[in-house]
Amino acid sequence: MKKYLLFVLGFFYSLVHYSQNRLGLIEQKNGSANGYVLFAPLHSKTTYLIDKCGNQLHTWTSNYPPGQSAYLLPKGELLRTANDSNKTFKGGGAIEKYNWDNKLIWSYKISSTIECQHHDVCPLPNGNILVLVWEKKSKEEALQAGRDSNLVGESIWSEKIIELKPAGKDKAKIVWEWHVWDHLIQELDSTKNNYGLVKQNKQLIDLNFLASTEVDWLHFNSLAYNTERDEIIISNRNFSEIYIIDHSTNTLESKAHMGGKRNKGGDILYRYGNPQAYKSGNPMDQKLFGQHHAHWIEKEFIDGGKIMLFNNGQGRRTDLRSSVDIIEAPLDSNADYTDPELSVYRQLYTEREREEAGASFFSPNVSSAQRLANGNTLVCSGSSGRFCELDKTNQIVWLYINPVQRDGIQRAGASVGQNQVFRCTFYEKSYSAFKGKKLKPGLTIEKNALPKNCDPTGLK
Repeated sequence: MKKYLLFVLGFFYSLVHYSQNRLGLIEQKNGSANGYVLFAPLHSKTTYLIDKCGNQLHTWTSNYPPGQSAYLLPKGELLRTANDSNKTFKGGGAIEKYNWDNKLIWSYKISSTIECQHHDVCPLPNGNILVLVWEKKSKEEALQAGRDSNLVGESIWSEKIIELKPAGKDKAKIVWEWHVWDHLIQELDSTKNNYGLVKQNKQLIDLNFLASTEVDWLHFNSLAYNTERDEIIISNRNFSEIYIIDHSTNTLESKAHMGGKRNKGGDILYRYGNPQAYKSGNPMDQKLFGQHHAHWIEKEFIDGGKIMLFNNGQGRRTDLRSSVDIIEAPLDSNADYTDPELSVYRQLYTEREREEAGASFFSPNVSSAQRLANGNTLVCSGSSGRFCELDKTNQIVWLYINPVQRDGIQRAGASVGQNQVFRCTFYEKSYSAFKGKKLKPGLTIEKNALPKNCDPTGLK
């Protein structure tokens, strides 16, 4: 009887303890990578660096919420996007750089009625920055390019990528740029220069795909850079595709169909995810569904050189579920991309319910996935603010829930909502940004944190 009572008391204690522990660090096991995690809650002006026990190590505070990505640079500077409340595009608008001591050392606005920075930037090895930018096209410009008149209102947003060379405290020089508008194909109007058969021009983007009236008809949401190949990978959420383009072109070549290392100009070198976008498949052939964070895995890691992304799963044929996907693009003997249908695709992790840990990682929007040096994968389920580290056997070894929501920072025992995070990024302790820095664990972000059996020095 005594043993039974102890069992019941223990059971109810575990229920109470778990019910209180709803945010911050939820789970940490042996095998979790030893290092730090950077993230910028979408409803906060603060960017956080935490250890694997959920303790704050450092913060940076801006006058703006993120718009949306943030990076810790090798010298300890924070590069972040900022949402300056652009009324035309309603998202993004500025880029900021802070030193370690939270001093704003550079800022640059791309925010007007005709263009706006949005979603992602990408720091380059030479100190320059790639930036995703919406650019507004008038109805007349859209019709002149062959847009179906039934699909355009007063305007349409296209996309461009610019490369900035920062100067001074608030200036920059555009040293390279690439525009979607230079690489369109359409079958509607044979009098236009970009008229052609979509199926025979996979290197171009169909201006009338999806038959969508949405002004933001493409919605690029991430970009990343491959130093070895001098290429850029782009995620197109609305088309459920990823594109690779050549960065070795000059700006004139990037507008054309020839030039650059691959002699394809600014045309698409490789695309994957939804063959329907170039009239070469059917719904059963679609693999990506509103994906985010397409990037190349670091060469020395497991699956190095392959493409990883968070496949959100919105519109998936069978059910709503997210997955972390790996794609190996096919290359010929000259290292040129070949037929995208020859790509090797696999789902590394699929969304599953783990009630005991609350680790479902379905997310209809935002989100990221990152391969770590130890072979684990850090998954950010952005819509619920969940950071989940999975080992090579698909087991959860670390789980953290962002406690910062729209209404402020929550207490440890509270439920959390509106705590979205665009992306989280892991940095090893050996990362150069931390050299010479004092990283003493402070308080947790959540208020009244519960005691946790966690020792960050014991992680592997």
